[in-house]
Amino acid sequence: MEPVEINAGAWYLRALRADERISDVPALDDLGVPDPLGYIEVVARGWESENLFVWGICIPTTGETIAVIGLDVTHGQPTHYCGRARAGYDAALRAAGGPVTRFAAGVLDVALPHTVPDGLPGL
Repeated sequence: MEPVEINAGAWYLRALRADERISDVPALDDLGVPDPLGYIEVVARGWESENLFVWGICIPTTGETIAVIGLDVTHGQPTHYCGRARAGYDAALRAAGGPVTRFAAGVLDVALPHTVPDGLPGL
């Protein structure tokens, strides 16, 4: 599956990137990801294999990633659903929970809790 972009009201959810146009490496480093480039590669493979779905929660006007949210799915069941926000952006993470929950229900037929536990999906 190709990564799915989601409009979450004041926030925009998109695939993580590290290319000539956008780099999420500094944001992922700030969030505590030990190897941001490796993490972006793992997440991209997860979308392809349809077992790891991770979004960067971004400021629409700048594209800056301020949080991540996602879920691991094994045999159609969520094994890890979580997210983490940079300092001052907890509201963005909470706002993204609803759209991601609806994506999981509608596309993956997976039920998720309404609250987003703290963590880095895929790690």
